[in-house]
Amino acid sequence: MSTIQRQIVWCAGFAFLIACLFSAIFFIVFPLSDWSELWNRHFMDIPIVIFVPASSIVFGVLFGILSGLFWKKQFQFVDETLHGLEEGKHMDHKDIPSIGELQSIAARIAKIGKQMSEQAKHSQRLATEKVEKQEPRIQEIISQERNRLARELHDSVSQQLFAASMMMSAINETKAEADDYESKQLKMVEVMIHQSQLEMRALLLHLRPVALKNKSLQEGMEELLSELSQKVSMNIHWKIESFQLEKGVEDHLFRILQESVSNTLRHSKAVSLDVLLIKRNDLVIMRIVDDGVGFQTEDTKAGSYGMQSMEERALEIGGTLKIVSVKNKGTRLEVKVPLVKNGDVAND
Repeated sequence: MSTIQRQIVWCAGFAFLIACLFSAIFFIVFPLSDWSELWNRHFMDIPIVIFVPASSIVFGVLFGILSGLFWKKQFQFVDETLHGLEEGKHMDHKDIPSIGELQSIAARIAKIGKQMSEQAKHSQRLATEKVEKQEPRIQEIISQERNRLARELHDSVSQQLFAASMMMSAINETKAEADDYESKQLKMVEVMIHQSQLEMRALLLHLRPVALKNKSLQEGMEELLSELSQKVSMNIHWKIESFQLEKGVEDHLFRILQESVSNTLRHSKAVSLDVLLIKRNDLVIMRIVDDGVGFQTEDTKAGSYGMQSMEERALEIGGTLKIVSVKNKGTRLEVKVPLVKNGDVAND
């Protein structure tokens, strides 16, 4: 039952009870000699016995509608304020209601929002400090080892897969007119080799240096996507705005992009990939969309390392990660991070 319906029922019932109570008191003080007068006497051509309860119910319904609309507006304020808090937005002080109880609720929500902002600021500062402390000690070793493995795989397995793919394509072209069991099997082998090439490119993407080093997030994203568009048949488009971020935030966003693109290459069978990085108001938004086979997000294994890693990285910088996927329609991954500037959440 909605707020308006509940108020109508309560007010109509209360008005009817009040009318009955006052009528009873009136008849006790001024008893009627003949109860038939209740039916015979009219008010606005309506018998008194009908007019009194009917008018009380109508009055109660009207008052219930007005009070229901009023309280619905107050509840909507609370709901919208909590939704804004969930999205990382702060409550505007000019919208605080005049009712004392709701003012108390609004004050508590504002306090929680401030605490969340402080927590996001603290998380981003810790992430930045963590990257700055660890990178000089271990990043160079990891980078060298990843480069070595990526180079060996590219020079051996990747080249062999490419040669096998070319050979299978040539064999299938010579058997193009045949429609027998052997031709179908050869085409299946060609598809498997092509998928193995995508898996190898995804693996090489994982093995390449993950740190941005002296590059900005925008430069690293453009270099990664440009290089990838030259190596895969997928149509890759990107829109990347230029703005400054904390080094820890840039590092985490770049790693989330790498993980997402790797998953797309391995699993999505997508034809196109769109990447967006923008800043809107006090939020940094990174969105990755493909038109692949998609998946049921509720069926994703809780222990999936890739998904878990991306969620943890988003949380570490005070952001949120949302994935929407529809089978045979594609997948959309969106990361929103509150922008921190000079120790406070920015208000553009």
